[in-house]
Amino acid sequence: MGGGGQPRSRYNTRKNGLRSPGAHRSVMTDFARKICLLGDFGVGKTSLVARYVRNTFSEKYLTTVGVKVDSKEVQTAAGPSKLVIWDIAGKSALDHLNQTYLRGASGLMLVADGTREPTLRAALYLMMQAKSLLQDPACVVLINKLDLIDRWEILPGTLTELRKTVPVFETSARTGDGVEAAFTRLAEDLRQGA
Repeated sequence: MGGGGQPRSRYNTRKNGLRSPGAHRSVMTDFARKICLLGDFGVGKTSLVARYVRNTFSEKYLTTVGVKVDSKEVQTAAGPSKLVIWDIAGKSALDHLNQTYLRGASGLMLVADGTREPTLRAALYLMMQAKSLLQDPACVVLINKLDLIDRWEILPGTLTELRKTVPVFETSARTGDGVEAAFTRLAEDLRQGA
């Protein structure tokens, strides 16, 4: 309780007791980190972001041109965080423009399509390239299209070996399976490395 028997407000207030515009700001924004999604074209990067940020999915395939930026606040065991999510156009190798988009990134989300094994090789190559440009980024690998697992070309043994070096999540942008867990893990790793 504050003076005069009135409970203290966690909001800034004016003398008349009304909240000042913009006085309440989310504590979530105190820790913000830029993350980049990298992967070959058509692996579902944009769909994963739409599922995570807006809980939506579209069957329409729209190619990302350049970069699309979204953000989401997330609560982790280490505290609140804001992820500034850069969805970079699909490529199997980084060009000069994509290298520019990576500047300032603290985390990487490498995405492969489980139904196309070459996209995993591309994602791992992109991870190697990006790590050479960034200062010790947190990384997770997403094998997307879990809803099509009966058509997967990526073998379980490959994922078992990969998990020895980097966190791997099997995800479906369509159903939402594994999506929240993957982003939360990256946010937690960023918090621990802060």
